Amino acid sequence: MFIPEIEKKPKREVDAFQSGKLAQLLRYLEKNSVFYRDHFRQNKIDPEKIRNINDLVTIPPTRKSDLQERARDFICVRSEKIIDYLTTSGTSGEPVIYVMTENDLNRLAYNEYLGFSCADCTRNEVFQLMTTIDRRFMAGMAYFLGSRKLKSAMVRVGNGIPELQWDSIKRFSPTALIAVPSFLINIIDYAERNGIDHHAASVKKAVCIGDSLRNPDFTFNTLGRKITERWPEIKLYSTYASTEMAASFTECSYGMGGHHHPELLVVEFLDENDSPVAEGEEGELTITTLGVEGMPLLRFKTGDICQGHYEPCRCGRTSMRVGPVIGRKNQMIKYKGTTLYPPALYDILENIDGVINYVVELYTNTIGTDEILIRIGTNISSESFEKAIKDHFRAKLRVAPSITFESAEYVEKIQFPGMSRKPVKLIDRR
Repeated sequence: MFIPEIEKKPKREVDAFQSGKLAQLLRYLEKNSVFYRDHFRQNKIDPEKIRNINDLVTIPPTRKSDLQERARDFICVRSEKIIDYLTTSGTSGEPVIYVMTENDLNRLAYNEYLGFSCADCTRNEVFQLMTTIDRRFMAGMAYFLGSRKLKSAMVRVGNGIPELQWDSIKRFSPTALIAVPSFLINIIDYAERNGIDHHAASVKKAVCIGDSLRNPDFTFNTLGRKITERWPEIKLYSTYASTEMAASFTECSYGMGGHHHPELLVVEFLDENDSPVAEGEEGELTITTLGVEGMPLLRFKTGDICQGHYEPCRCGRTSMRVGPVIGRKNQMIKYKGTTLYPPALYDILENIDGVINYVVELYTNTIGTDEILIRIGTNISSESFEKAIKDHFRAKLRVAPSITFESAEYVEKIQFPGMSRKPVKLIDRR
């Protein structure tokens, strides 16, 4: 298991290291970024006066809307240096253009190499990639490049098609899956329907992307429990990432949050006023990329509400860990006097027998307040089933949203629109 020395250093040494990298970044942005030159001048920021990472608070954050409106002004290299064009998933708005150079791809490979090391992966691993590597998607490519750096093997199957997934498991005996956790449920269902003994499969672990597996206290949420109960032979490792940071946080075998790689990112947690929260409080994860050449970002607010955890981990790393995403800032729901985030709804729905799939729709009613409609794919459609579902919501959240029953096939079509790279669970019409 490889752990960089910087991830075992005390905080003061990490801060000093990052302060030096930050100074390099600020000079680079001043010279090469149209957006950040404008940003510094409009806000009367002198980059030379930013001496260390504690001075970051004097710089107004960068937001998703800035990227959506001025993506090309963030590009810091000539077009001939760009070797890969991507976009964000568009989960929270219009997809954003992102570009990478040769150096950026090497950094991406190093990041995923570190992530695999967190997940106890070795060069003897045979990975089965169950996420797309096309459709302008960074993650699939990152995993492939990280596997190459680890000098391990990979079967690039892509997403969906349970039959092909099991055929590949039988043919190539992978030891580790890279998958969206909710798809693992489909894999288990297919095995049980078709007489495949998944308990005897070669797979020993799954590196999970997209869906959350854990509650804020690090216990498994409903999805995590379902997978581990039905396939106890595999160990699950959660990851958290975004295209904009070109990096990820992967938990180790102790499952106590995704490990921060301080050589790649400066991390802050900010409140509603863009000020750092107290240590251990939840805040909006805000990142500054280190070592990015094509589109570096300074104090970029991800929109994800998380908590930082700072005590040393039993794995030997002393660097900060990021807890499970509590919710997205722009997806906060004020419903009948209760503040909710969509993951709280998902966790309840995942735990109800008879719910095959679902989509949560948010809209504004005639008096200007939030409303929730959940389209549930099911073979059951009765008043008693609807009452039972609403009772679950009232017991957990004190409020019950509106519900409509649909065929599972209809809901699946909503979940997977033509250009989607991952299932859509939330449609925000507000």
